Amino acid sequence: MKFSTSRENLLTPLQQVIGVIEKRQTLPVLSNVLIKLEGTRLEFTGTDTEVQLLTHSSAEFGDHGAITVPARKLLDICRQLPEHGTVNVECKEEKFSLQCARSRFTLVTLPADSYPNFDSGEAEAEITLPSRLLKRAMDKTLFAMAVQDVRYYLNGLLLEVGGGLVRAVASDGHRLAISEEAVDTGDAPPRQIIVPRKGALELHRLLAGDLDEALTLQIAANNVRVLLPDFSFAAKLVDGRYPDYQRVLPKDVNRIVAVTRDALKAALTRVAILSNEKFRGVTLELDAERMLLRAQNPEHEEAEDEVEIRLEGEGVEVGFNAAYLLDAVSNCDSDEIRLSLSNTTHSCLVEDVENPRFRFIVMPMRV
Repeated sequence: MKFSTSRENLLTPLQQVIGVIEKRQTLPVLSNVLIKLEGTRLEFTGTDTEVQLLTHSSAEFGDHGAITVPARKLLDICRQLPEHGTVNVECKEEKFSLQCARSRFTLVTLPADSYPNFDSGEAEAEITLPSRLLKRAMDKTLFAMAVQDVRYYLNGLLLEVGGGLVRAVASDGHRLAISEEAVDTGDAPPRQIIVPRKGALELHRLLAGDLDEALTLQIAANNVRVLLPDFSFAAKLVDGRYPDYQRVLPKDVNRIVAVTRDALKAALTRVAILSNEKFRGVTLELDAERMLLRAQNPEHEEAEDEVEIRLEGEGVEVGFNAAYLLDAVSNCDSDEIRLSLSNTTHSCLVEDVENPRFRFIVMPMRV
C-alpha cells in the first residue's frame, strides 16, 4: 500500500476511531487501527470487539491495500506534524513508513487479515431520524447510567423505538432519566435495546458534529448500527431485560413544588459543601412558600439555605442525595421546574416545565 494525503485527512479519522480502541488489549492487533485504501477512499476502522467505528477520508493517489498500525502512536505522530502538510505513506515488509516535510517515521504493522471482523448481522428494524434528536435524548440521560453495577443491564442506555417515539432511559438504581423524541418510526414493531455504557458514551461523542444530518438506526438481533455520511458505528447489545421503569414513576402525587431552577441549583450547590462526603445527603423541608435546605457532616458542621417556592399540598420533610438532585435540576432547561412527591418514602419526579419530554426520578434517602 502506498498513498499521499494531507495531514488533516489522517488526523481527523484517527481522532474519531481512537475512542473505541482500548489502551490495554489482550490481543496486540486490537491496539491497532485498520487502514484500507481503495481508489482514493481511505478507510479507518477501530474496534475492541464490542464496539466498532468505521470512518473515512481521501487520498490524492496511491496503490490500494490494507494494513493495521499502532493507533495511538500514529495519532501522536499526526498531531505533531505541521498543519496542512503533505504526508507520504508506504507499507513494505511489515513496516509502515510515513514522511512529512523533513520528518520520517517507521512503525511496525500487523496484517489486515488478523483484524477481527465485527458481525453486524441482518437488520431487523431500521429508522431514519435527525441526529440532533438522538443527541438531545442522550444529553438528558447518559449521566444517570450505572458504572460497573452488578446489575449489568443498568450499565448501559435503554433505547425504545416504535410507536412514533424514540425513548432513551438510564438508571443506576437510585435515580432515573427519561427522554422522548417524536420521530417517524413507520410500521416497525416497538423494540427495546440496551446499548452498553462504552458504546453509548462513544456514540454521544461522535454525534457532536453536524446535528442537522439524518442518521439511520439499524437494529439487529444482538447489535445496533448507526450510519451517518462520515462514519459507521456499531455496538453489541447488552443481553438482558431492562427493569420496568414505569413502576418507579410517582403514583398518587399529592405535593407539587414549583421553584426557580437557578435558585434551587445554587442553594443545593452551597449546602452540599458541608454534606457527608460519602452519602451527600441534604434535607428539604417544604411549606407553602419556602424550601429550607439543610446538610451536616460527621464533623458536626452544618449548612442551611432557603429558596422561595409555591407548594400545592401539605408541607413535608424529605432527604435526597444532593449530587443526584443537582444532576436532575441541571439538566432542565426552563427557568422554572416542577417537583412532584407523594410521601417521604416514594420517588420524586423532577420535570422541565417547558419541555415535558424530559423527566427525572430521584429516590429519597434517610438523612
